Amino acid sequence: MNLGTEKRIYDLGEGGMHLVHLLGGKGAGLAEMRRMGLPVPAGFTITTAECTRYLKHGRLDEGLVNEVREAMGRLEAATGKSFGRGPRPLLVSVRSGAPVSMPGMMDTVLNVGLNEETMEAMVALTGDRRFALDSMRRLMQMFGTTVLGIPKEEFDRATLRVARNNGPGSADMMDLDTLDGLVREFGEVYRNHGLEFPQDPYRQLFMSIEAVFRSWNSDRARAYREINGIDDGMGTAVNVVEMVFGNMGEDSATGVVFTRDPNTGEKRLSGEYLVNAQGEDVVAGIRTPENVYGMERRMPGAFRDLVEACDRLERHYRDMMDIEFTVERGRLYLLQTRVGKRAPRAHLRITLDMLKEGLISVEEAVMRVEPEHIEGIMHPRVEDGQDGSVICSGLAASPGVATGEIVFSSDRAIELSKQGRRLILVRPETTADDVRGMAASAGFLTQKGGMTSHAAVVARAMGKPAVVGAEEIEVDHIGGVLRARGLTLREGDVVTVDGTTGRAYIGEVRVTEVAERDDIDEFLRVCDSVSRLQVWANANTPEEVALAKRNGAKGIGLARTERMFLGNDRIGVVRAMIMSRDSEERRLYLDRLLPMQVSDFTEFFRTMEGMPVIIRLLDPPLHEFLPEKEEILERLSGPADGESAAELKKMLETVRDLEEFNPMLGFRGCRLGIIHREIYEMQVRAIARAALRVRSEGIEPNVEIMVPLVGHENEMKELREIIMKTFSSEDPEGRIRYKIGTMIEVPRACLVADRIAEFADFFSFGTNDLTQMTFGYSRDDAEGKFIRQYIERGILRHDPFTSIDLDGVGRLMKIGVELGRKTKRDLEIGICGEHGGDPESIEFCHTIGLDYVSASPRRIPVARLAAARAAIRSAMGSRES
Repeated sequence: MNLGTEKRIYDLGEGGMHLVHLLGGKGAGLAEMRRMGLPVPAGFTITTAECTRYLKHGRLDEGLVNEVREAMGRLEAATGKSFGRGPRPLLVSVRSGAPVSMPGMMDTVLNVGLNEETMEAMVALTGDRRFALDSMRRLMQMFGTTVLGIPKEEFDRATLRVARNNGPGSADMMDLDTLDGLVREFGEVYRNHGLEFPQDPYRQLFMSIEAVFRSWNSDRARAYREINGIDDGMGTAVNVVEMVFGNMGEDSATGVVFTRDPNTGEKRLSGEYLVNAQGEDVVAGIRTPENVYGMERRMPGAFRDLVEACDRLERHYRDMMDIEFTVERGRLYLLQTRVGKRAPRAHLRITLDMLKEGLISVEEAVMRVEPEHIEGIMHPRVEDGQDGSVICSGLAASPGVATGEIVFSSDRAIELSKQGRRLILVRPETTADDVRGMAASAGFLTQKGGMTSHAAVVARAMGKPAVVGAEEIEVDHIGGVLRARGLTLREGDVVTVDGTTGRAYIGEVRVTEVAERDDIDEFLRVCDSVSRLQVWANANTPEEVALAKRNGAKGIGLARTERMFLGNDRIGVVRAMIMSRDSEERRLYLDRLLPMQVSDFTEFFRTMEGMPVIIRLLDPPLHEFLPEKEEILERLSGPADGESAAELKKMLETVRDLEEFNPMLGFRGCRLGIIHREIYEMQVRAIARAALRVRSEGIEPNVEIMVPLVGHENEMKELREIIMKTFSSEDPEGRIRYKIGTMIEVPRACLVADRIAEFADFFSFGTNDLTQMTFGYSRDDAEGKFIRQYIERGILRHDPFTSIDLDGVGRLMKIGVELGRKTKRDLEIGICGEHGGDPESIEFCHTIGLDYVSASPRRIPVARLAAARAAIRSAMGSRES
């Protein structure tokens, strides 16, 4: 882009959302509303490109300065007002506006252009000296803190000094003389810093523009971009807009409204307003706002116009909108619109409703919901009957439950979070400077603020529980004390916040899974309607199978039989089997395990009611079922707890015999089944008997038997013969149809997949072990010792155990798919590693043509969404190409 020739300034009537990259969200939104004929003040926008230029050179370009003066001339002509002089002074707001929403992160200066001369002209024009003084004190404080860097606390202390001598401590409650004294006191604050409040309106304007540009690189803005993955190179636009005044008396107001409830998704306006106030008063939590429906009685004309504007904007953008407005002497003005932040459950409800209303398509509905929304909807709730633990009630600003230690400052939250401590940030109210501390905390509790306060908006954006406006508590953040209902709590004390009910509790309380699932089940059915990739489940117990089915699994992609061996009623038999002297003795103990396995598999087949169930034969090395060597030696050195020393010595001898230098690559999986075939024979008999039992109940089982760790086609060939022979011995009439396949988890298996497919009916990629063997990383060691540092240094883009490494592991998978289906075109192929619940990995699985992904039962809803999104992206890519 040639920064010397492009258009630098757009009047509000010129642009629109198509120029959001240049005008930022706020400027583009204002321009769009103006084009729609909605009541928007006049103004202009300086583009994001000028922010980039300013940050590079550290000064405003002379050409831009001249263009701003010309734009101010056009603004004067449009409004019939004069900047910096009477009789009708023009005052402007100078506001930021990034291309991506960053609520409250950058700076704003209101009432720019007000000085001693124009203040007197405002008095003459309005007949309201108090209004003029109130606007002046606001400008002086905002300009001082935002533009000149005078600490806000100094203005707060000055306000308290004046109030102590003259009356109310809140500036908006001061009488005329006290307010006049406060403005003079603010002048002293400037002089104490060797500064004077600038009387030149253009100096105010240009200094404010520079301050907004600089705020792009403020600590809080940088933190917000880092947390939300926003590009540092975007820059912010600057919007210079005619001031309209919500502080002109009882017929004036300012507020924020959502076109639907951001907490529940209900189709009704949700918002707050303050009479005789300016915009920062609503979000700052200084005064308690009123519900927006109160305007219907106090300002019926403005309310009717607001309702109409909300409806038009929602239909125009086809989404729930967040709108800032001001009412000046009964007339409505819209100051900003953007797609509103909302709680995950509300987001889902709104998406479904807009789909039914015909505002959006199925594809749009699916693509609007992110995996994080699904995770957020599954929030637990506080169990009933714990009212005695409640320490306060406030506004339910962002749903969910979080428990943690109290912390009173953001800096302290950042420090303590590095120790892995779970924290609840407690503040009188939060500001944009708290964003890093909020990111480091599990939930928030504030004494002040409403549903559109900073804490509420950021909590919903972060998906964290928050209770705000709990006015019955007293937060002394300097002294580090929270007082509530006779309790005095300090840093480190544990509290629980429930952002669904608006309550906070002392200590940790009992929580339960959310019971209301109608919306999520309805939405996931929409997802399934566009998915090609099925979602199955990894499940080890009948209880997990039941949960998987409840969450919509279309099959069991991995039932790990070894987990079934670990019950208290089984582990002794398993250990005796392992310590057997020969296969004959081993079969005796396996016969005792057989009915237990039959019972397990019966429940699996029964619960899934004809859906596929893949049972993996025993995989881990046998020593994992025995105690650690150190534990046995410790028992031998003391009382044997009923076990004879001879038995312990025999167990120790077995452990030593089975001990391996590298168990992951040792005597496990199919190797174990080939050498000790009686183990696999018992398991296959159990599968066959369970299938026959369920069939006799009227359910046709869908049986698949998986052989683990195959790396050579001859392993698969031999074990297939053993499985078929054993199954036939239990079902000689062939009443049960079943498949035999393998888990592809050894790199060699991917490279010879065409040969293995000759003896396999299905493949299932075990990406956990495939990743370990491809990288040569031991997962348990790598994740604890160096993976994080590798990611921080840019050696790895992400944790390969969380999301599939496309260049290495992914390439092997693709080879395995192509070779396997070269031998058998209809070869069933899926994935059953933990990557089966990762959205990025699921999209890759769709791309290479897998039939299903298998995820943990609790990840199934996320996986169903990811599968649908992958199908839509794939279709979009096909259309574009």
